[in-house]
Amino acid sequence: MKQLYTFFILISFFASAQIPTGYYNAAIGSGFTLKTQLHNIIKNSHNPQEYSTHWSFFEANDVLSNGKVWDIYANCSFNFGTPNNGGNQDVGTGGNAECQFFNREHTFPTSWFGNIEPARSDIMQVLPADKKVNNERGNLPYGLVSSANYTSTNGTKRGSSSITAVSGQVFEVIDEFKGDIARIFFYMATRYEDLITNWENLNADGDKMLDGSSNKVFEQWALDMLYQWHIQDPVSQKEIDRNNAAYNYQSNRNPYVDQPQWVTSVWGNSLSTNQTDLYSHYLQLYPNPSNQNTVSISSNKDITEIIIYNSQGQKVFETNNIQNKTYQLTTTFLKQGIYFVKTNISNQTQKLIIN
Repeated sequence: MKQLYTFFILISFFASAQIPTGYYNAAIGSGFTLKTQLHNIIKNSHNPQEYSTHWSFFEANDVLSNGKVWDIYANCSFNFGTPNNGGNQDVGTGGNAECQFFNREHTFPTSWFGNIEPARSDIMQVLPADKKVNNERGNLPYGLVSSANYTSTNGTKRGSSSITAVSGQVFEVIDEFKGDIARIFFYMATRYEDLITNWENLNADGDKMLDGSSNKVFEQWALDMLYQWHIQDPVSQKEIDRNNAAYNYQSNRNPYVDQPQWVTSVWGNSLSTNQTDLYSHYLQLYPNPSNQNTVSISSNKDITEIIIYNSQGQKVFETNNIQNKTYQLTTTFLKQGIYFVKTNISNQTQKLIIN
């Protein structure tokens, strides 16, 4: 489980993502202007692949260290391949109990967008999932469950919403995957910015999360929740690796995996007041771990002071000659090891790893 703490934030360790040189050169704005710039980049580079080929993508990229399927909804030991080949791939029948078959889960349900292409085949939002649990979700919106009427083997829940702004049942993934889901939804809001205004009324469950706009896209409760999930469950190595694989597969990227601070840049001013605390605590080190000569330190607020300590608590760097939301830290003077970066942003200290 990944948790947000007020002093030490235990974040997932970033490896340097394989972002093509110049891929995001046109992303120079802020707010919804930046979102449109990102939309143009990831739409124009998108080379959709056949839905039937996703099984092969899963086998190459959604695999656990033990060779089994990496399923976000259940704790099963699935093998890749069809039943005839000793696998658990869904072939259209069965799946009435957990851990029988896995299938292709549209985290952003097809009924929400009329099953149109290329959204249906967009590998960014299609993940392997237990067939039974997938069916239990149906088209339900993601949310926070107050009283569960179904719980999967890994703790994923379906039940009544604890958020009063949304009625009926919702579907809650475990904490380990909340950030993954949030960044997929931010991707969908950006990639399909030119179409998403027409999706609000296609499905009642989709309507609960979508507000019918092309800029904000989400109802306030949904935006606040997704933003909280994004902050509390930072980008993992799994997401970075999958994003690189998706680029090799369909030629576009999820910008919010590559540059997580862009979530705040795009939607920060649209958060409700009950998200102010999370927003004010936002600080990002990228890449982390780093084997590059510079690390970007960024926030939604002006950074005025940076102090770096080594693992023995000795101060190795300090500067207060800045007033900007981003600072490019030259790291050539730092030896390989673990450091702690403290700034004026709510007295946060974050771990930095130099490889």
